Amino acid sequence: MLVRSLATFGCAIALGACSTMGGGDASRSAASSPSSASAADGPYASTYERFPGRPTALVGATVYDGAGQRFDNATVLFRDGEVVEVGQGLATDGYDVIDGSGKFVTPGVIDIHSHLGDYPTPSVQAHSDGNEATSPTTPEVWAEHSVWPQDPGFSRALANGGVTALQILPGSANLTGGRSVTLKNVASRTVQGMKFPGAPYGMKMACGENPKRVYGGRGRMPSTRMGNFAVNRQMWLDAKAYAAGNRSRRDLAKETLAGVLDGDILIHNHCYRADEMALVMDMAKEMGYKVTAFHHAVEAYKIGDLLRENDVCSAVWADWYGFKMESYDGIPENASLLWKAGACVVIHSDDENGIQRLNQEAAKAQAAGRRMGLDIPDAEVIGWITLNPARAMGIDAMTGSLEPGKMADVVLWNGDPLSVYSRPEKVWVDGALLYDALDRKRRPVSDFELGQPGEGDVK
Repeated sequence: MLVRSLATFGCAIALGACSTMGGGDASRSAASSPSSASAADGPYASTYERFPGRPTALVGATVYDGAGQRFDNATVLFRDGEVVEVGQGLATDGYDVIDGSGKFVTPGVIDIHSHLGDYPTPSVQAHSDGNEATSPTTPEVWAEHSVWPQDPGFSRALANGGVTALQILPGSANLTGGRSVTLKNVASRTVQGMKFPGAPYGMKMACGENPKRVYGGRGRMPSTRMGNFAVNRQMWLDAKAYAAGNRSRRDLAKETLAGVLDGDILIHNHCYRADEMALVMDMAKEMGYKVTAFHHAVEAYKIGDLLRENDVCSAVWADWYGFKMESYDGIPENASLLWKAGACVVIHSDDENGIQRLNQEAAKAQAAGRRMGLDIPDAEVIGWITLNPARAMGIDAMTGSLEPGKMADVVLWNGDPLSVYSRPEKVWVDGALLYDALDRKRRPVSDFELGQPGEGDVK
């Protein structure tokens, strides 16, 4: 049992990792937490504490800072869990120096739309915990209460995709699916040990085919798009009455909705068609809340100006389309046309495999724009999987770019990250080296994987 407990922390005894990755939660001091105050707030509060790291200098690499800048032959310095400086010719005294010649450095990749832990691998019914499909509106449920920290998908996202933070959302069966949770991609026994300290909650909403199919198929409302909006509008009217009244009588559903109306909880809305996104933005104005991001948004290119004017991000795939009617008008140029319109672009996964290749998905979206004459700089495209998702998740003041004082969530790539031939060589989370392709002792293995085929597999 000792072996299994330690492995849960990412210390794979079979691979001898304990001596290099730290001893897990118990070995991380409370003083090392980047945000002790926020970790103590609210129920199910974050207990995340960063793993121990060393002062590190990545020297001679090409650096994309996530905020649109490229530095050639540059140095990245980080220590005590934070980025210190990025530039050329920096002094490296007191730092462990890593030669980055011919390699690339980016901020940690961030996935704004994931279901890891709620729909973990193996994908069996016993693990299907992402949709509380028993009512069209379930704002009272929290995605974190379904997250299984042992999901092997977390370590694969880290090792293969350089993912250091991710938002776990409820599914899209319901008009209102419940609260999302933002996680640091670290090994932990508990979801609280993964919760990103200081990250605001999100709330998942969905429009279009999914709710009307799920509930119309049961002979109940909503069964049409007009039914979707009617149910949503009544929900918000009831929530406004609650928010304006005496909140001392607790109501879990209305507490979440009131948090949205207060501006404390961010709306992430699953929506495909342009006309529906426009209607949702009007409903938000009517009811007094703001949509932070539309997810999937395959027709966002049709209303790039409206999305820019309303400061709404679009979290999109590079080229998924046609798998249902509302995705029929999806085009590979979607992200590039949004960029041309000056709107916020995010590349997301919604998939346990896609999360391992968000860098490639961003490159595909960039290439589609290039084919139509839009030359989007590589440094800006990197922002589609780093700073822009951080912004839409409300954590951009803490991570998403390599700026002094931000969390040292860093990826060293063995080549151009926008090439299909490149992959992460090393990944740091809050300055702690949690994955090293050149050191088998630094390949995290979840407790569940021990003794299973493909244990610690890096694909």
